[in-house]
Amino acid sequence: MKLKLSVVAILATTASGPAQAAPLSDAEATFLDQLVTASVVLEQRCVGFEVDGAGAVQLGARMLGSPKAAMAMIDAYSAAIKARDGESYDPVKFRPEVSEAAGKTFRRVRADLIKDPKAACAGYGDAGVDRGLLRQY
Repeated sequence: MKLKLSVVAILATTASGPAQAAPLSDAEATFLDQLVTASVVLEQRCVGFEVDGAGAVQLGARMLGSPKAAMAMIDAYSAAIKARDGESYDPVKFRPEVSEAAGKTFRRVRADLIKDPKAACAGYGDAGVDRGLLRQY
């Protein structure tokens, strides 16, 4: 009986981990939304756009207070992508709240890009350029 209770206690503690995850701050949520949107533009191969890595870190640093905070969010998003794809990732960098928010944004933006690729690529791509996440070529 003690063994069963210990297993249940461990499972309850493990299962409650994501529920106890810290919510994203407004700045984190905004930066993540913009980061994910730019990545979907690239994933959907919108013509004329490429990543601006330095610009992304600069934007994140302005929004989150430091380049280190920007890189932490970028790393958390990268870990979320790898986890979703079943690839190995650094569990220290994985944040369930980032994964959840990124998934919602990804599905919304991708649906827009599939529904009207020309208009959505222009709109989302130009917004990414304006923010410094993307470059036009």
